[in-house]
Amino acid sequence: MNLNLKDKVVLVTGGAKGIGRGIVELLATEGAIPVIIGRKQHDNVVVEEELNAKGLKSIAVQAELTNPEDCKKAVDEVLAKLGRIDALVNNAGLNDGVSLESGNYDAFVKSLHNSLIHYYLMAHYCLPELKKNKGNILNITSKTAETGQGGTSGYAASNGGRNALTREWAVELLPYSIRVNAIVVAESMTPQYESWIQTIANPEDTLKKITSRIPLENRMTSVEEIANMAVFLLSDRSSHTTGQLIHVDGGYVHLDRALIND
Repeated sequence: MNLNLKDKVVLVTGGAKGIGRGIVELLATEGAIPVIIGRKQHDNVVVEEELNAKGLKSIAVQAELTNPEDCKKAVDEVLAKLGRIDALVNNAGLNDGVSLESGNYDAFVKSLHNSLIHYYLMAHYCLPELKKNKGNILNITSKTAETGQGGTSGYAASNGGRNALTREWAVELLPYSIRVNAIVVAESMTPQYESWIQTIANPEDTLKKITSRIPLENRMTSVEEIANMAVFLLSDRSSHTTGQLIHVDGGYVHLDRALIND
């Protein structure tokens, strides 16, 4: 299926690793020009060079997204290099464990900067271009907004905000035919998830317990499966889909608990 993404410029925050990288790679394969945005330019450039070596287009842009000025600079750099923006994927974030019990004001606000505020800023600065091109926005969010996790108030609040902004922007941007959707991620083996699971006393047993509770095939959702949905939502093949929170999670969040495989 031709997704009509050839030469579309798509910004992907946190595009050098995990889900972001999966989306970047698939976009490039579909002929788009993904922009890999993140704080570590070395990591960004590694992905850019690997894609370019395959004859695929991409560019790397360094930005510390917790710094509001860097968000604007990143968008300005993309426009200077490529001259347009067709879509934005807000993906970067950190499950930083800022809890209600042990956290404090500064840690909580820092957590919001890590995982929510740059979603707003990147969309704000991309908006003039998205209006011109009838572009779209895709927010990557987490099940923690709906299920809770415990011990991660900042991250859970950020994801609740991401979900709310998805619906809010979908309404606000209707006059410009700009679509806004979100993919809600549950259990996917990203580098961040792998680091987290290793902090638990019995990581292998815990992982088996988690996967046993994922109804569809009792397995983790792959990065590729999330990327497939992302690229579809970014394409005009989903031209009448907006304001949706789509769970790519094997039924983990919503299906009957009676399906749990003990």
